[in-house]
Amino acid sequence: MKTHTRHTRRWPASVAVIAVLILQLLVPTQVNALPRWLMPTLGLLLLIPLIWMNPFHLRRDEPWLRWVALVLVAVLVAVNAYYLAGMIFFLNHGDANQGAVLVKSALLIWVTNVVAFALWLWEIDRGGPFARAPEHEREAERADLLFPQMTVDLDGWKGWLPGFTDYLYVSFTNATAFSPTDTMPLTARTKTLMGIESAIALLTVAVIAARAINVL
Repeated sequence: MKTHTRHTRRWPASVAVIAVLILQLLVPTQVNALPRWLMPTLGLLLLIPLIWMNPFHLRRDEPWLRWVALVLVAVLVAVNAYYLAGMIFFLNHGDANQGAVLVKSALLIWVTNVVAFALWLWEIDRGGPFARAPEHEREAERADLLFPQMTVDLDGWKGWLPGFTDYLYVSFTNATAFSPTDTMPLTARTKTLMGIESAIALLTVAVIAARAINVL
């Protein structure tokens, strides 16, 4: 039995979170009244136990670890919503001619949005990565997402399971097209999450980034 399978890799999700936390240091002060170090520090404190217990692959299944992961995602989404609100406030009450500030902030909000919801989908689909892995004892729930690989009868795709990169792609295309593309949401919670992600991306791109480009 293979233990180092693609769908049990922890490190791609950890790298994505670290990259987003580093980007938080670049958020313009015009839209962020919080100390620059607060979000990266809080995110790292939540990420450390996840990396410590499962540094590269998912081997130790502890219920509290999943709650830590979900709290980390919730923090990312909440802070990103705060930045979005700060952007809208700045647009209406600040110097709207500072197009560089608006473009930079919009880009950071959009990237964080994609990564945060990719993590969220990765953590909830069929009960999480441990439940999806057949080598683990946790019983998987019904599928939240229908990947195209799950519907084909082709050699090499039998028993296929998604990894974090697959959820990142789903999140990216959902934030780009503002709707599902090749992977369909099946459950109400997944449709709700993807709808919220699309709304944040649409508001960021259509209202803020478009205004920023217009004033450049």
